[in-house]
Amino acid sequence: MESTLAIKQATEFKKGIQSGISIAIGYMPIALTFGLIAKTTGLALSETVMMSLLVFAGAAQYISLSLLMQGIGIFEIVLTTLIVNIRHFLMSASLNEKAEEDSIAARMGYSFGITDETFSVAATRDGKVNAGYMFGLILISYSSWVINSGLGFLIGAGLPQTLQESMSVALYAMFVGLLVPSMKNNVKVVYLAVLAASFNSIFTLAELMSTGWAIVSATLLAAVIVEVVETFKNGGGAQADE
Repeated sequence: MESTLAIKQATEFKKGIQSGISIAIGYMPIALTFGLIAKTTGLALSETVMMSLLVFAGAAQYISLSLLMQGIGIFEIVLTTLIVNIRHFLMSASLNEKAEEDSIAARMGYSFGITDETFSVAATRDGKVNAGYMFGLILISYSSWVINSGLGFLIGAGLPQTLQESMSVALYAMFVGLLVPSMKNNVKVVYLAVLAASFNSIFTLAELMSTGWAIVSATLLAAVIVEVVETFKNGGGAQADE
């Protein structure tokens, strides 16, 4: 019985690796860019690789670099990345319904590797997913992210100093690249982005709070306002239909 289970897990592990190859390839340019920018931000190679090892979240790591460049405190950075990654609670809950009855330890192990991409692949797979499949899927994705982060740093170290310093602009270009496609497909994202930017500017220019707290407060306030307006809007529409 145990040998049959082990064979099944090994087979699923291989399937997971095969499913994760496309994610690993997609992670390469993003991770390389992260390593390049981490070098220009002032992080050491060990710190860059360690961040990818422990965090494994592209958006959160890019935001952390931006906040570190501004000299923001640790608590504000942690809180900001928590807000950015709070969607992981929903992804984990959703994937839990699709997962087989593996041990708690196994689920805790592969839950670390749930990202937007690994979640999408696992959630759209036919049938259930088990620990073997998830560990295979995550291993190849995780390895690509960590290795290419280090490679990006090493490539950045070989660039001329002037070019290294100019690479910090790529950080803002990356945020624009992530935001614009979402804004094109969802007007709600436009309102959220404009409100958050406006509140952050007010808080910062008026020196009402530090830069870190201004970002956190602006994000939370904009999200609450947009959701409240959306709720009243949908509620009003429903009452009109009645």
